[in-house]
Amino acid sequence: MHNRYMIGRILTILVAVEHLYILYMEMFAWETRGKLFFKSLPEHLFPETKGLTTNQGLYNGFLVVGLVWSSYISDSQWNLNMRLFFLGCVAVAWIYGGPTASKKIFFAQALLALLVIVCVYWNV
Repeated sequence: MHNRYMIGRILTILVAVEHLYILYMEMFAWETRGKLFFKSLPEHLFPETKGLTTNQGLYNGFLVVGLVWSSYISDSQWNLNMRLFFLGCVAVAWIYGGPTASKKIFFAQALLALLVIVCVYWNV
């Protein structure tokens, strides 16, 4: 792979690592780490919502797998399409999650994903 693609590739892996952490927090550490991020939620909601966040964490895992998988596709057009698709999923999650869950989602997830979409699209 050409050096000019390395920034986009590295940033894509950073998005994947970020979502791996979100998977961990939502599936395994919701009642500890989740409380640190979602400070506005009442304490009693964390045990009550654990089943919901476990499901959300699983979906973040699908994003991780897709982003990592796209890095191993040798066909450049297929690689671009898959990477943009999974990065687009992150952006769409922000479009919905920002207004309904937390405005912090833009800075925590979407900003990096949008930057990576630009880098990947322009073959940086």
